[in-house]
Amino acid sequence: MKDRLSPVPEARPSHHERLGVRPGVDAETLRQAFRRQSKALHPDTTQLPHEQASIAFQKLKESYDVLLRQSQATLSLGAQMPSSPLQSQSRPDAWQGIGQRRPLSGGEWFSLALLSIALLLSLVLGLGVALAQGRDWQVSPSWLADEQTQNTSVRSQSDGRPAPGEHPAESALSPGA
Repeated sequence: MKDRLSPVPEARPSHHERLGVRPGVDAETLRQAFRRQSKALHPDTTQLPHEQASIAFQKLKESYDVLLRQSQATLSLGAQMPSSPLQSQSRPDAWQGIGQRRPLSGGEWFSLALLSIALLLSLVLGLGVALAQGRDWQVSPSWLADEQTQNTSVRSQSDGRPAPGEHPAESALSPGA
């Protein structure tokens, strides 16, 4: 009888232990714990053998699904029961926090700084190229030049010559402009 030992079942970790959370946590905490653990156990990212990692990851996913269903069932039961006014103000859904002001993150500040630098650099480069080519910095739009030529063509010179801009090939602007 001593030689025959009954096999002792291995202590299986509970779903909470597998995810590393305490009982009664909300869905967001469950999601964060699952993501943290899945990075460590996913077959593509772990040093464990592929088969062992696949089994561990499947168990982790199963635990997450079970606890998420329990969390959602608890929320739906809580929604059916009358609640205090303080509880009705807090929303446990995924839209919580959207539309609230928050400080900019470091990455957002960095991208704004890069955008500002790119804008200033393109402005300086454009003005430098215009200066190097000898172009004027102030350019009159074509619609404004057309308007000015129409106004001057109405007035005719007293000596019988057509006013500048009356002839289509003639510009109303001075040659230097």
